[in-house]
Amino acid sequence: MSERMTIGFMPLVDACLPILAHEHGFAAQEGLELAFVRDVSWATVLDRLLYGHTDAAHLLAPLAIATTLGRGRPATPLAAPFVLGLNGNAITLSSALAPRVAAGNGALGDPVQVGARLADLAGERRTAGKPLRFGVVHRYSSHNYMLRYWLAACGIRPDREVEIVTVPPPFVSDAIAAGEIDGACVGEPWNSVAVTRGVGEIVLATAQIWRRGVEKVLALRETVLDRRRDAAEALIRAMRAAGRHFVDPANWQENARILAAPAYLDADSELVLRAISDRLVLARGAAPTHFPDFMFQYAEAANFPWVSQAQWLYTQMALGDDTPFDAQEARIAGRVFRPDIYRHALIGSEDALPGASSKVEGSLDRPTAVTAQQGAMVLKSNRFFDGRTFDPDDMESYFAALPR
Repeated sequence: MSERMTIGFMPLVDACLPILAHEHGFAAQEGLELAFVRDVSWATVLDRLLYGHTDAAHLLAPLAIATTLGRGRPATPLAAPFVLGLNGNAITLSSALAPRVAAGNGALGDPVQVGARLADLAGERRTAGKPLRFGVVHRYSSHNYMLRYWLAACGIRPDREVEIVTVPPPFVSDAIAAGEIDGACVGEPWNSVAVTRGVGEIVLATAQIWRRGVEKVLALRETVLDRRRDAAEALIRAMRAAGRHFVDPANWQENARILAAPAYLDADSELVLRAISDRLVLARGAAPTHFPDFMFQYAEAANFPWVSQAQWLYTQMALGDDTPFDAQEARIAGRVFRPDIYRHALIGSEDALPGASSKVEGSLDRPTAVTAQQGAMVLKSNRFFDGRTFDPDDMESYFAALPR
């Protein structure tokens, strides 16, 4: 008899793995029956999870940490035993402003050069009394932290020299069209929707800011994970199988069609296919631009919940909330990511498992063989665009040196 799990999600391409695990029968092979609840805001996805309307959720990684720490609401411990993917977001500016900062040759620009041009534009707008305003999908989102990290490193002070507001992903292109925001950091297909409508142009991919930046996670309440441990591990195995299927080019068309369906993204399958194939149209009428690893869903331990990634997110959260670094909070943040569950689900399988649960983020600039618990593993570049590295054994010094 199948065990039923209900999963909350937002209509984004990176909700793909549980959806495809269901649609292709990988979940059924693990004895699971999956049901899905789609929402239009991350706040509602979280509420359904906390109040027991769903068993698990496609959730912003920082939001799982913030909820556990009690930021913005009473603390509820969440667990993230599986990362649903790395990156997959982009920075889109209005069609009026994008030509001022974009590379101008039909390609994604260099983050440093684009940032320098944006700093000039931000200065002009401040002088005119109308500072630039950017949309992000949630205060506690990787979109917010990637955008802030990039802006600050380029000499643009978030919240002082530019404004950052929350806009749910499906409404980003509407907000740009209405002039409510000048641009946004959002996941696909919503950048491409803005491009297709002619209201925005993509100027950067977040993978250019942090090559292997953590994105969404599968999140459960700790109490539910404890009670339904076997089902959670079965779901991990099903999603890994879905990931193998997802990254095979032979399956891109079929998977784009599935994800675009009204029950899931309710989007143009061609826009979904662009994200899946790492080929984005940056401006309406332009030819597709190939940016390898725009979305990263399977290889190089992409789904492994590295504790160091959770702790990097904590440093950005403290910076964004203007709170002091707290070593105890950093430890709690790290414990939200559960590599122990991931390992237990996959031990004895054909999946490679890292030998460590934490690493120095931003330290690799070439393919590097790393110690593995199971199988063989090579990790490629995980660089930050500004060359910084994050050592989880020296978080406080890292935090103190961040530009503000």
